Amino acid sequence: MSDVSDDIEIRDDRAAGRLEAVAGGEVVGHVEYFVLDAPRTAFVPVHTIVEPAHEGKGIAGSLARDLYRRAAAEGVVVAPLCPYVVKWAARHPDEAPAADPELLDAALDWLAAHPGRF
Repeated sequence: MSDVSDDIEIRDDRAAGRLEAVAGGEVVGHVEYFVLDAPRTAFVPVHTIVEPAHEGKGIAGSLARDLYRRAAAEGVVVAPLCPYVVKWAARHPDEAPAADPELLDAALDWLAAHPGRF
């Protein structure tokens, strides 16, 4: 599902809440997220990080795109809290439907209830 190159694989480590971009066996970028269960299931990206040596190669955008594609494939939505994903979604409304404000509020409440998670 990667748009960067054939050398980069994007994999979902759901248990760890990380969507990872991997090149040569090394994680070169990732999105940290959690799955919100209520009021409706949503993927909630919180942080996007790309290793400095790999910045400017489209990795962060590919991670955001992949997250939205995975959500659509699973029939869930994305409620982004990560500033990068929010900006990416605004630039790609055809791929990233607008988040429901109720889900964003619920995601913020979840974060407040889990202060050590991110």
